Amino acid sequence: MTATQQHPQRAPSGTIRIALVDDHAILRQGLRSILDREPDLEVVGEASTEVEAVALVDRMRPDIVLLDLKLSAGSDYEGLALCGQLSASHPGIGLLVLTTFLDEQIVVRAVHAGARGYVVKDVDTTELVRAIRAVSRGESAFDSRSAAAVVRSLNGQGVSAEQLTGRELEVLQLLAGGLSNAKIGEQLYISATTVKFHVSNIMRKLGVSRRAEAVYAASKQGLI
Repeated sequence: MTATQQHPQRAPSGTIRIALVDDHAILRQGLRSILDREPDLEVVGEASTEVEAVALVDRMRPDIVLLDLKLSAGSDYEGLALCGQLSASHPGIGLLVLTTFLDEQIVVRAVHAGARGYVVKDVDTTELVRAIRAVSRGESAFDSRSAAAVVRSLNGQGVSAEQLTGRELEVLQLLAGGLSNAKIGEQLYISATTVKFHVSNIMRKLGVSRRAEAVYAASKQGLI
């Protein structure tokens, strides 16, 4: 499946240009039909993978990227790495997560990766459009459930920021074996970019700046 072939065009003043990133074509088509009914919203392209999404955003420069966290069968959270990548390369872009996952730690990780909003796919159309418009204004946009998760985290009631996820522990084990990001990706059936994102999170959580230090710190804590 490839990103839709469109070229940048000057949008009417006030129009919010949106890129859809989801591995399900039917869902993208449904979203497009809903959003294109709104006079101030325009879907300028679609992508189903990390690579397609990066190329699409580089080419079309949308105002909003509406992205799912699961972009392949190999990883449930590939979209987190993509979120971090797009946030770093396009600092002004509005990243809005639209996904099926509602997990406190994932919501907080998405925010740390640069997401300005997080809504679950069973949100109604009115709320989704409201979230898109809010993010386009530079505001945050969370549905009631994801907002509660963020508040709990900020109050210290959520999952500890130092706790490694199951996937991060898997990456850490392979990291301890001296494998490169590419080799770790092959072992776990995820992209090297996603591995890099996990390694960065591991080092941040362990309070270190080098891969070797991460392995040493993890071994001292009995994580490997």
